Amino acid sequence: MSQGNTGVTPQVVHAQACPVREVLDRVAGKWSVQIIVAAAHGPIRFTELERSIDGISRRMLTLTLRNLERDGLLTRTVHPMVPPKVEYELTPVADELHAILLSLTDWAERHRVTIAEARAAYDAQHSPELLDA
Repeated sequence: MSQGNTGVTPQVVHAQACPVREVLDRVAGKWSVQIIVAAAHGPIRFTELERSIDGISRRMLTLTLRNLERDGLLTRTVHPMVPPKVEYELTPVADELHAILLSLTDWAERHRVTIAEARAAYDAQHSPELLDA
């Protein structure tokens, strides 16, 4: 009988993964990634973000911007004019994250065909009835 990986307990996984998972959940969210990409070219206004991100509601944009600001990934600057001009800009931490996202995007583009082929091979082996339908 196999001993398996006896060093992995739920407590070990929780202790090591939870602090990281919270951060990754925030920065890897659908809207967060798109906001970071949109703001990577310099300060951007709320309406510019709203127009550049398909499908995001005003409320979701507002909530995501607040969370990114709270996490230290965006700075919000209010310029005293009528009406007030509000701009969002990436912090140095978010600039670093953007570079990582670009690397991840590059990796995904380089390997998308390989992954599609692996999926097709897996599906053919494990679900032949789906291919006959």
